[in-house]
Amino acid sequence: MIRGDRKKILRQLGFIFEILFIGSVLERIMGIPIPGTVLGMILLLLLLLTGIIKLEMIEEVSQFLLEHLVFLFVPAGVGIVSQLNIIKAEWLPILIIMIISTALAILSTAMTIQGLRRNKRDVK
Repeated sequence: MIRGDRKKILRQLGFIFEILFIGSVLERIMGIPIPGTVLGMILLLLLLLTGIIKLEMIEEVSQFLLEHLVFLFVPAGVGIVSQLNIIKAEWLPILIIMIISTALAILSTAMTIQGLRRNKRDVK
């Protein structure tokens, strides 16, 4: 990798870490029960939508993180395996919650796609 590319990637990663840090600070200051990482993602979305942060400012590092997303789930999987005794004791409520949340995710995705397609047709 060329030295300039490294600087660019580090700068882009820095933007993302700054936003995550601000999200964590907001969580502590506001005292709301939303994780700082989620607040950071919402903040990043708002900054992208308003144009304060341009997509080009984080595009390469975001693409890299998306391509390697599967590795970020390994610690969560290990955590689940280490808590199997709790899962065995509470399997029915967990299963019900998983089914309901999956159905809601599918429904919201379908509704979003339909809305976007409808807007695209209206624009033409």
